Amino acid sequence: MPVVKLTVNGTRYEEEVPERLLLVDFLRERLALTGTHVGCTFEGVCGACTIHLDGEAVKSCLMLAVQADGHEITTIEGLAGDTLTPLQAAFREHHSLQCGFCTPGILMNMSDFLRENPDPSEDEIRRGLVGNLCRCTGYVHIVRAVKDAARRMRGEA
Repeated sequence: MPVVKLTVNGTRYEEEVPERLLLVDFLRERLALTGTHVGCTFEGVCGACTIHLDGEAVKSCLMLAVQADGHEITTIEGLAGDTLTPLQAAFREHHSLQCGFCTPGILMNMSDFLRENPDPSEDEIRRGLVGNLCRCTGYVHIVRAVKDAARRMRGEA
């Protein structure tokens, strides 16, 4: 079996993995990082498994663990330190989750989105959310939270 060397949430790992092990399964089963969810049965359409690979949002159900060799990964568990990020705080304040299943993937996707687009319009946010399915919220509160987080991240009151 190949050996994968990677950094996850700041911790270095070196693990033997089967060649066909999906990255999402590696994170959940080997590292017990269960905040990365599986919702669409490995089709890449729901976004619940979104992580950051070298700082960019990717769907971990569409990657093999061996493809992450030598890379740096951040999961929802590593997104914030002891305090919430502006995006997480805005999600809480705007009641942007209900069941919470999709929330980790949306937070990972939108944190990357806001890094690339610090002053998005509502329409841009909605387009950025296309790869994330939420069956509970109707997205209205999510869009409001992302818009508010962008404002906070720009330093506006």
